[in-house]
Amino acid sequence: MNGDVKNIYLIGFMGAGKSSVARKLAQQIGAKRIEMDQLIEEQEGMPITQIFERHGEEYFRNLETELLRSFLGQENLVVSCGGGSVLRDENTGLMKKEGAIVLLTATPETIYERVKDNKNRPILNGNMNVEYIRGLMEKRRERYEAVADYTVATDGKRIPQICEEIIALIKQ
Repeated sequence: MNGDVKNIYLIGFMGAGKSSVARKLAQQIGAKRIEMDQLIEEQEGMPITQIFERHGEEYFRNLETELLRSFLGQENLVVSCGGGSVLRDENTGLMKKEGAIVLLTATPETIYERVKDNKNRPILNGNMNVEYIRGLMEKRRERYEAVADYTVATDGKRIPQICEEIIALIKQ
């Protein structure tokens, strides 16, 4: 990676493309890919929906913070962050300490098309529609934009194109 950027943290709403982009981007730049949600599920031995049901959102957010702390001192990581991981200042501070935060965006319609068949979205369960997604996205938009070092729209783009945009932005 370039200059001061040791790691890349991909943030954005669920369905914005974080996991798919992280996979390809890590491959392209020879970095290690980390899926925060997947790692938390493995550590807890249960899916995120169950973590939310059993322990609540606060417990889950604490797990995200601990995981981000564990990345300190590591380099050459592409981290696909959980959709709500940037809601805590501590988390964004940990990300910015040794990396660049890249916000991936998409329209509510695009998000809906990408997530409509996925049942592992605890925030959306029972509310799988464009209007609900739009409202939740709007609640988080200001926060995402405030913490992002770079923003890349993913609508109508192929994953390699998105990766190239990210690489070009970080190399500036």
